[in-house]
Amino acid sequence: MRIVPLKLGQEIETPLQKLECVYFLESGIASMMASLPRSRDLEVGLFGRDGMSGSALLQYDDRSAYRTVVQMNGSAFRIDASDLLDAVRAKESIRILLTRFARALSIQVGSTAIANGHSKLEDRLARWVLLAHDRVDGDSLSFTHEHLARMLGVRRSGVTVALHILEGKGLIRSRRSEIIVLDREGLMVLADGAYGLAEEESVRLTGWSLR
Repeated sequence: MRIVPLKLGQEIETPLQKLECVYFLESGIASMMASLPRSRDLEVGLFGRDGMSGSALLQYDDRSAYRTVVQMNGSAFRIDASDLLDAVRAKESIRILLTRFARALSIQVGSTAIANGHSKLEDRLARWVLLAHDRVDGDSLSFTHEHLARMLGVRRSGVTVALHILEGKGLIRSRRSEIIVLDREGLMVLADGAYGLAEEESVRLTGWSLR
């Protein structure tokens, strides 16, 4: 493994192409993006220092169905896919731990689908802010309105309105290209159940506390 920088917009997994390497994030955030013809991309899952790309390899598949893109600058340990598979075969404890992460990520993807289908935009935004907040130090998140619109699969104007709602409730402070978390508990209440289950399952499966 060797440590490499991660840059905003960098694609670390390409849909339906063979996985050549895997990234274990030390810092930053990466998003799994789904797309349909003639529609906006939509984030279906994200991970940071809690996880890795290439989880398909742990499920006997050599490619991902999604595009995985760096959404916040950081760094990662990169390893060739073949070397990771060798390690997984040689050491059962590695296989078990990484497979549990893959399971936790699949639960998060399911929670995202439920939120996208049933939650109001401001509730979805509250959940997304919590997911990002879990994976950074401090309370400041560097994301533009355009970026948030891409992640949530909505128009920029909708994100602007949702940010104003969260700010009006005293949950965040929104500046140009920055969101500052003021009231984490309040965000959890606003998310209305869309945040919590997947995170509790992640801790149960991996033993890693996100925050």
